Amino acid sequence: MTRVAVIGTGVIGAMTTWRLALRGADVLAFDTHGPGHDRGSSAGESRIFRTAYKEGAGYVPLLQRAGALWRELEDRSGSTLLTMCGGLTIGAPDHPDILAVRRCAEEAGLDHEVLSTDQARKRFPQHEIDDGEVMVLDPGAGVLRPEPCVQAALRCAENSGARLLPHHPVTDVTETDTGWRITSNGTEFDADHVVFAPGPWARQLAPLRDLPVAARLITAYWFAARDVAAHSPQALPIAIRRHPEAGFSCFPALDGVAIKIVPHHLGWPDLDGPDDLPRSSPPDHARAASAAAARLLPGVVPHPIRIGTFAEGFTPDDHALLGPLPGHHRATVMTGFSGHGFKLAPAFGEIGADLALDGGTSHDIAPLDPNRLLP
Repeated sequence: MTRVAVIGTGVIGAMTTWRLALRGADVLAFDTHGPGHDRGSSAGESRIFRTAYKEGAGYVPLLQRAGALWRELEDRSGSTLLTMCGGLTIGAPDHPDILAVRRCAEEAGLDHEVLSTDQARKRFPQHEIDDGEVMVLDPGAGVLRPEPCVQAALRCAENSGARLLPHHPVTDVTETDTGWRITSNGTEFDADHVVFAPGPWARQLAPLRDLPVAARLITAYWFAARDVAAHSPQALPIAIRRHPEAGFSCFPALDGVAIKIVPHHLGWPDLDGPDDLPRSSPPDHARAASAAAARLLPGVVPHPIRIGTFAEGFTPDDHALLGPLPGHHRATVMTGFSGHGFKLAPAFGEIGADLALDGGTSHDIAPLDPNRLLP
């Protein structure tokens, strides 16, 4: 039986642990924190799932596989994780993101609808639509619940024999003649293969130190809805908003109180490291988020009732590093998902298990090859 160590149990590591355990591997899964913690990017109450993908039609087969695996995880865990509510991309018809989503849908033959200004205003008055703006409606989109997703995957992995080691920071990981030795809490663990899934903590591990992964700050804001029913998943799709004054992701109210936005136009500030994550936002950032809500979301009270901060690992081209770890044997790296890995996580977990156990995968991951960004 192959022993695989998974370092990091955010959503990528959790899904890899689950898929490895299902295939009969002897899995050890390490994390500095507990399952579903709120330090990295696998948290924050809601995450987007979408199929018409502005990042390109090449992702569509992976997204479709991920959708099937999300449903499998729900069945195996008895949890509700993915609510299909549709998705909107909102902006000027010539905005690059509008064009990219339409191109992806057309190239992949995906069901979608382009709503004119008048149609958008009538169908989704929760958004302020300027003259000339349009919406692209993706019915194959929805909202995921990140903390339950991570915990469901790890629970299923444990039921299949995986050994979970939360609150086990890895202090050393060394390649040996036959595999890897991991040191955590003063104990050494040997493995035949190691999967590095550390999220924004990538460069804290010696074998990953030269990878181009920067830890950055993501801030989310929750605004109370005046009419909660009109902002529930039954009435309000997830949305990507692109406007000259603001850009953000928008999520329906899951707690019966507030919708969430993640501002994009304010940027993702660099962090010295994810352990330096601030627990709130500076006043100017909060004021800018409130101004975006006041301008573009008429149905909310534009003063945040909750603020959340999270760390994520970004690469220079905003696409993940996924594949064999350059310069090493019997090692897989899965990091740098740049804010858009969560929805794809079950498919990436399947790929991680393939690479660890088979040395390859039938999925097309050539564009994510870690060597592409190395000198």
